Amino acid sequence: MRFSHLFTKTKKEAPRDEVAKNAVLLVRGGFIDKVSAGVYTFLPLGVRVLKKIEAIIRFEMNTMGAQEILMPSLHPKENWEKTGRWESMDDLYKVTDTHGREFALGPTHEEIVVPLMREFISSYKDLPVAVYQFQNKFRMELRAKSGLLRGKEFLMKDMYSFHADEENLTAYYEAMKETYKRVFSALGISSRTYLTFASGGTFSKYSHEFQTVTDAGEDTIFLCESCAVAINKEIADEKKCPQCGRTDLREKRSIEVGNIFELKTKFSDPFGLSYKDEKGNLRPILMGCYGLGLSRLLGAVVEVSSDERGIIWPRSIAPFGAHLTALGIEKQNVKEKAEEIYKKLSEANIEVLYDDREASAGVKLQDADLIGIPRVIIISERTLSKGDVVEIKDRESAATEDVPIAEILRRFSSFAI
Repeated sequence: MRFSHLFTKTKKEAPRDEVAKNAVLLVRGGFIDKVSAGVYTFLPLGVRVLKKIEAIIRFEMNTMGAQEILMPSLHPKENWEKTGRWESMDDLYKVTDTHGREFALGPTHEEIVVPLMREFISSYKDLPVAVYQFQNKFRMELRAKSGLLRGKEFLMKDMYSFHADEENLTAYYEAMKETYKRVFSALGISSRTYLTFASGGTFSKYSHEFQTVTDAGEDTIFLCESCAVAINKEIADEKKCPQCGRTDLREKRSIEVGNIFELKTKFSDPFGLSYKDEKGNLRPILMGCYGLGLSRLLGAVVEVSSDERGIIWPRSIAPFGAHLTALGIEKQNVKEKAEEIYKKLSEANIEVLYDDREASAGVKLQDADLIGIPRVIIISERTLSKGDVVEIKDRESAATEDVPIAEILRRFSSFAI
């Protein structure tokens, strides 16, 4: 993509009404635009990152045998009354149509997925089964002040599994823990993301969250560095590791980036979701649910992978594989070589953002740092004076290397799509 074709622009100054680093950098870099507190438009660069996060998650959910669906955001009131959450859930958005019929804007989808699965599950032969979706969620968040970390509308992957017995549910639940760890590893945040024990309510002793440690976090966890697990502050009265029993836990600020929960029959019972076993007896279906906030993950990556100059995207979710910038593009020899490189990279299916603007070197290099693509290819009269070479800069370390133009395709071949 040519930078000159982007309708968005980078911004020098931080937006006045944003305090969270993720929001400041993403707005300045042209990834998102703020509509109101907790509500954002994703711009072309932001959509590219979101889609890459989505692809990583989709691969792992499919690997677990789950099937992708897409459920509506508008939920009938009756479904939420059956579970008792129409009145008990205080952050539920409620709307009324001109006929007086009430609906909820879905913050989660148990009230929709359980009636759906009643249509297709009747026998033990139909189990286990798992379905998932990528869907916008809505929550009446009154503290929307942390950019993408706390939104009123946000993109989420929610998955629901259905099982004949607790043994099967537990096995799947444990496998999902490892699946989530693979997701966080692919996103480049695994070293700072911990399985965190949280309250399981009335159905189990614990549920589990995944918390990414950062000073920008709004949650507090107590970390057992020996086991690499943590306890959420809300259940940490004893401040004791649930795995090894150690009490010398370290208090950390963190961001919740995912959660998993054994629902058991909490939602299947209200809707009469059951199956017939091998003997024809009617049995309750047990459920698990597994959530990942894509927009929150994007914000969390920015919080932990950035510096005073801008974002430092992990290679796996960077909007482009390379950032080609031509310094002094008004010079014919620079422009011709830059166009040649851009063409070769594009023909090799390597995603490249080509800064073809007639702007100063300072502006272009500052924008490259702000946008945060891991590798920047710099071409200028200075590099060409050394022969047909370019300078490749590593965004994270700022280290530079002179590379022959003939070597560029080989250097970036692993970025091909």
